[in-house]
Amino acid sequence: MNAPAPATAPTARAMSLIDPQALMAVRSLELRARMVVEGFWHGLHRSPYHGFSVEFTEYRPYTTGDDTRHLDWRVLGRSDRYFIRKYEDETNLRAHLVVDQSRSMSFGSRGWSKAQYAATLAATFGWFLHQQGDAVGLLSFDERVRDYLPARHRAGHLRQLMLALEKPAGGAATDLEAPLRRMAELARKRGLMVVISDFLAPLERLESSLSLLRVWGHEVEVFQVLDPAEVSLDFRTPSIFEDVETGRTLFLDPEAARDGYARRMAAHREALRGVCRKLGVGCHLLTTDQPMELALFSFLQEREHRQRGTRQVRMRKGGETP
Repeated sequence: MNAPAPATAPTARAMSLIDPQALMAVRSLELRARMVVEGFWHGLHRSPYHGFSVEFTEYRPYTTGDDTRHLDWRVLGRSDRYFIRKYEDETNLRAHLVVDQSRSMSFGSRGWSKAQYAATLAATFGWFLHQQGDAVGLLSFDERVRDYLPARHRAGHLRQLMLALEKPAGGAATDLEAPLRRMAELARKRGLMVVISDFLAPLERLESSLSLLRVWGHEVEVFQVLDPAEVSLDFRTPSIFEDVETGRTLFLDPEAARDGYARRMAAHREALRGVCRKLGVGCHLLTTDQPMELALFSFLQEREHRQRGTRQVRMRKGGETP
């Protein structure tokens, strides 16, 4: 999966996208997540998209013992009758958000950092999955594991997750291998892993770490979050640049270095895509100036596409004669 569909796509036109500048001006991380999810739902109901666990096929009357989370309160308000929504793809996921909070994530040229954008993206996924009735957990990392919350769906747990995501980026470096291996040790039951990082680190050992998650049967979605200035080296004057993780400084003329830098950045991103493609991992490339509804839509579209493929394989196998 490549970058999310542009805002001119038919599905995106049906949504009311929140400008990232307006969104990041909201101080509360939890409120930002709610704004994105509620805006996404509103737009999705107006679009022709039929996605993963979001489009219901019919109503049926509520009976004792049904999960009240699936009551349609709007129908109740209009008719004073209780109805349950029957979903096409019902799920009880165990999802973990694996979020990079290393020092490289503290960079930002738009008034907010990659870390703030990544935390908001993770909070959005957390809120969305929690509203779907799924258990959500968190593992944050820099060069080591910082916080771990097991996947749960209970009162107060989502608030704990939000508080952990609000911690500022720190640490000395990015270690992609250790947190993914630790996640494989902690989460032995099959589930969903959403990995959010700038992935500005050597990718040699990333493949083995991601493959370990896949061996345990986990579904993995990777989100690379970069600042637009990092993608294009969008600086105008010669300056001293500092590696925030190593402290190394380098005097650089951006105009002279831009073409070579852009080629190397493109090669790095393509290498990440290649690793994900090889392992059957969803890969989403984002910049911090993109509306988050597009990331959420891309995530659901990728999962719906993969699940449709899985259902087709099962149907073919079921139709085979011994």
